[in-house]
Amino acid sequence: MHKIQRAAAVSVLPLAAALIALPAQAAQQRPDGCPTPTAAEAKRSADAKTDTPPRGADAIKGVRVGHLPKGFTSGGVVVNKHDGITEYGYQWSDNRDEVDPKRRSLWVRVVCWPKASGLSRLKNAPFELGTFSGETRTVRIGTRRVLTQDADGALGHGRYAGWVERKGVVVTVLASTPLVPDLAKIINGIKL
Repeated sequence: MHKIQRAAAVSVLPLAAALIALPAQAAQQRPDGCPTPTAAEAKRSADAKTDTPPRGADAIKGVRVGHLPKGFTSGGVVVNKHDGITEYGYQWSDNRDEVDPKRRSLWVRVVCWPKASGLSRLKNAPFELGTFSGETRTVRIGTRRVLTQDADGALGHGRYAGWVERKGVVVTVLASTPLVPDLAKIINGIKL
């Protein structure tokens, strides 16, 4: 009888542990479903760690970049938390100098910002990097309404785009000049 009771107790323990762990895991998820970085990702960003070769289409946890152009040689996670906002992204690049006009660079970022509710909110949003403060246009790319502007020299040259995926969740993309022709495919391929 003891062997049967012990076997039953051992088989119930993993189930009980899983049930106990569920509330803790659920508490870590944002109510708006916005992908947030782990502590390890935030540390990699703070330490400016470089991935050579770069990560692939799933470089940002919770985001899939379905169309990722080829030719990147390195990459790095970018995390910035401030004023109740979490900016979490990944930047792919090649080994050319930053001033080379042929440099291929792509930055995809998710911003968890509770006040994000429409494109008009993106103009002058409180992002610390990549703001929509220049001359913007609204375009339709697939099913998304996207705010675009020419990228300035601080972030590189090319095209900057962003949209509100759902309330509280913003996605931005910065494509360097050589990648601008692929920008619509890149945006269409992003899934959260």
